[in-house]
Amino acid sequence: MGYDLDSFIDPSGTNSIKWEFMSLFAPNATEKAIPMWVADMDFPCAEPILAALHRRVDRQIFGYSTHRTAEYFRAVCGWYQHRFNWYVNSTDLVYSPGVVPALSYLIHILTEPGDGVIIQRPVYAPFSSVIEKQGRTLVNNPLVNRGGYYVMDFDDLERKAKEPGTKLMLLCSPHNPVGRVWKGDELKKLGQICLENDLLIISDEIHCDLVRKGIKHTPLVTLFPEHKNKIITATAPSKTFNIAGMHLSNIIIHDRKIRKKWLEYVSGQLRLSAPDPLAIVAAQAAYCLGEEWLEEVLAYLDNNISFLESYLQEHLPEARCTPLEGTYLAWVDLRAYGYTQEELKEKILEEAQVLIEEGTIFGEEGKGFIRINIACPINILKEGLKRIAGVLNPKGKEA
Repeated sequence: MGYDLDSFIDPSGTNSIKWEFMSLFAPNATEKAIPMWVADMDFPCAEPILAALHRRVDRQIFGYSTHRTAEYFRAVCGWYQHRFNWYVNSTDLVYSPGVVPALSYLIHILTEPGDGVIIQRPVYAPFSSVIEKQGRTLVNNPLVNRGGYYVMDFDDLERKAKEPGTKLMLLCSPHNPVGRVWKGDELKKLGQICLENDLLIISDEIHCDLVRKGIKHTPLVTLFPEHKNKIITATAPSKTFNIAGMHLSNIIIHDRKIRKKWLEYVSGQLRLSAPDPLAIVAAQAAYCLGEEWLEEVLAYLDNNISFLESYLQEHLPEARCTPLEGTYLAWVDLRAYGYTQEELKEKILEEAQVLIEEGTIFGEEGKGFIRINIACPINILKEGLKRIAGVLNPKGKEA
């Protein structure tokens, strides 16, 4: 189709958290600030999704709805089969308004207060908060930074998996924020350690479609078909197709007893049984007709990544960007510039007027790092990086 991904769409009047409500999250942000923080894209939605939504709006009916139709399941399960050669039975699919709520629900029904839940920091901040808010014990198996390339510490993982109180592991795959797309042998080792120690695994694979050219994402459960009842996979069309505001996630629970607990708690007690009608239509259209748009976006992201790497090399030569195998979130190491975390925040937000995610929100392992959302038109990326380089390395070569 040829989407125009270079043009910026004015978000004024759209209730955009990212653009219009920056001051709620960063009081010192001005109207000139560039938001490169929250994980949604600045690209136009795929035309087939827009067309499907227009048709649905024209029907003029927006009452209580359900996604449990053959059309919906064909769209979602067909996508998994097509993109990953992963067969998902529609009966294993349950609805959640988001992956983070799903993590909270699952921790609630699968563990008891005080039980240990393993995560791998630096990792998406809500992993920590959902564990702590549920009164569970956070068990950190920190990733190892080997010269800018992150790997898992399997010896440490095995020690912590053996602890009697440890019951569950939350895996981030692809990993946010370090950008790793875990290889098959890494996933097999992790899975074997957890299964041998009778740990359930929740695999957050929301970024599974957003990988670089030549990189392959492997759904964890496909490596352990005989143990699929011990693995729960969280997915959504939100990151892939830039429809996060639709609040629809698909959680794949193979174990019938766990699924029953989910339905009793989430659908029964919480009364969250189905998405809204527009979310259903958007998801169906995305999975059935959105692949062409996605491929164009992935190619654009590859170019943005190349630009980011070359720009940093020239204008912030002491910065180190971890190899971005997946997601559209760059993890940049600024420790060589010697700024404290507070100084980084002050310079980038207050002086440069660029909103980024501070590394420490992902754990202490992120001290001296920042996360930058690069899913935007190239000119916005250029201006954001120019501002950041201007305050961190003012003596550097001008852009």
